[in-house]
Amino acid sequence: MKLWQKDGVAVSKEIERFTIGKDRELDLLLAKHDVRGTLAHIQMLESIDLLGSQELPILQAELRKIHAEIEAGNFEIEEGIEDVHSQVELLLSRRLGDLGKKIHSGRSRNDQVLLDLKLFIRDEIQELVELVVPLFHTLLQQSEKYKEVLLPGYTHYQVAMPSSFGLWFAAYAESLVDDLLVLQAAFKVANKNPLGSAAGYGSSFPLNRQMTTDLLGFDSLNYNVVYAQMGRGKTERLVAEALASIAGTLAKMAQDVCLYISQNFGFISFPTSLTTGSSIMPHKKNPDVFELIRAKCNKIMALPNEIMLITANLASGYHRDLQIIKESFLPVFAEIKDCVAITDYSLQQIKVKQNILDQEKYRYLFSVEVVNQMVLEGMTFRDAYKKIGEDIEAGQFEPSRDIQHQHEGSIGNLCNDKIETLMQSTLKGFSFDKIEAALAALLSD
Repeated sequence: MKLWQKDGVAVSKEIERFTIGKDRELDLLLAKHDVRGTLAHIQMLESIDLLGSQELPILQAELRKIHAEIEAGNFEIEEGIEDVHSQVELLLSRRLGDLGKKIHSGRSRNDQVLLDLKLFIRDEIQELVELVVPLFHTLLQQSEKYKEVLLPGYTHYQVAMPSSFGLWFAAYAESLVDDLLVLQAAFKVANKNPLGSAAGYGSSFPLNRQMTTDLLGFDSLNYNVVYAQMGRGKTERLVAEALASIAGTLAKMAQDVCLYISQNFGFISFPTSLTTGSSIMPHKKNPDVFELIRAKCNKIMALPNEIMLITANLASGYHRDLQIIKESFLPVFAEIKDCVAITDYSLQQIKVKQNILDQEKYRYLFSVEVVNQMVLEGMTFRDAYKKIGEDIEAGQFEPSRDIQHQHEGSIGNLCNDKIETLMQSTLKGFSFDKIEAALAALLSD
């Protein structure tokens, strides 16, 4: 069944195989969202007299049954059915006869799939945020727990200045705050209703687009119907860029972990149950989890560029090229959520080595501390810098291991409470409660 197929006109099986691609399996991810969008659409159709007042509750009841079947895992897109939109309409037509054929008035598959994607994106972003927040708190908790444990800081992979595990953990916590700000911007772009744009040029039906916007809990609608269609591809790219921001934070931390756990650094360790071994070297404890996090997140960071290249030379209006984006975009949420969750799980069990900076090889970490102390005692910074440099060259440098960093965000003043406040402020910018209330009302009998 194809919503566009004419009687007596057959499509080549080879053409069908090539053009449908992976749509049928990927559309299962959109199924519940397609039903939710249809519930809003038919309520609007009834309000403009394109459905009878007695027909609406019948359709609503059946759509809610289909939604329950999807949630229970009892929904499939049958062989020969092109996509989820066709499957839902087919089920309604089988169960309700001609009434099931009325649901498409005022819609195109173009705005239908746009809507499904936006509803899917909203759901997935909420789930992702709900995983990022516990990771954020784990990082801050570990920062507080190990704030007194000093750690070498590096520039150019060269020993530079004293740092601490308090700083290290909290740095990634604050990075996640900025990542969620970027994600929130993408969420706001996605949280606009495209329904009613049809194939990109509107409809002669007197559609009430504000009504479906309210029913689905959108912040607003894509007003211009041409732009609504132009949002396909653009929305996915912006969301992918936000996911890439989170992935970048995870990948950088994973790289740190892989360095810090190695014997040449030896700053941290994990329980044996979190590492893997070697088939030939019995001493090995490999950080495979963090290597895979690094690789998966690097792959995620490539996605915005992939989407940009697919859409770069497309004119306005719909093009089938856009279908290809789904193959990489829809599964990426499962990947990033998995990486966030396993990072949180692993970091909760990290073991930090004490007294790292007591080793002789870290003595020059304290050179700036000595320079600063000389400046506080009256010497100019340039003279103090020169003096300590000469002492180092002559092998006469004596480190001062008394760390006195008190300004905001330093070793002695982490400002973790401020970082927590930033996160709470950021979370308020998502309108998850409004969306949940709207969808609950739409799905209730």
